[in-house]
Amino acid sequence: MATDEVDLIVEQWRRERAGMRPEPMAVFGRIYRLARLVGDRQEKVYAGWGIGRGEFDVLAALRRSGPPYTLAPKALAASLMLTSGGMTGRLDRLERAGLVRRAPDPADRRALRVSLTDVGRRVVEEAAEAGLEVQRRILETLPLADRERLADLLRVLLAAAEAEPPDQAG
Repeated sequence: MATDEVDLIVEQWRRERAGMRPEPMAVFGRIYRLARLVGDRQEKVYAGWGIGRGEFDVLAALRRSGPPYTLAPKALAASLMLTSGGMTGRLDRLERAGLVRRAPDPADRRALRVSLTDVGRRVVEEAAEAGLEVQRRILETLPLADRERLADLLRVLLAAAEAEPPDQAG
């Protein structure tokens, strides 16, 4: 199997720091690079609909919520791990583009609800399919059984990372 840039980095650490055990870099370095490369490709695809990755994430969260495709800004921010200020900026851009609308919450007029417009729903559905095609093309280099095993292994690693106490993470 061919070597890559991550192999070079791991080997350099082994050479320079004999006592260091850099093997985790072989996994997480590739995960990071793969996520960045695929994310950048998806970003280019989403640009065809006039949105970036951040805007796509908001539209996708609304679409996944099911009819009537409406959520409170706080729920959106929490699901996307954003501050309220970060969410406000995204919602402002999406509302100006006609992809979402904000309206008073009928149950609490002090609160707002964010809804997908018909145009927003069409945009997110088309952009999601195009973004998935980017991912599919890369994943299809692996046999189906390997893709399923990879998903299972990554699920285990993600659960371990999420379960680690925050004071142990740094």
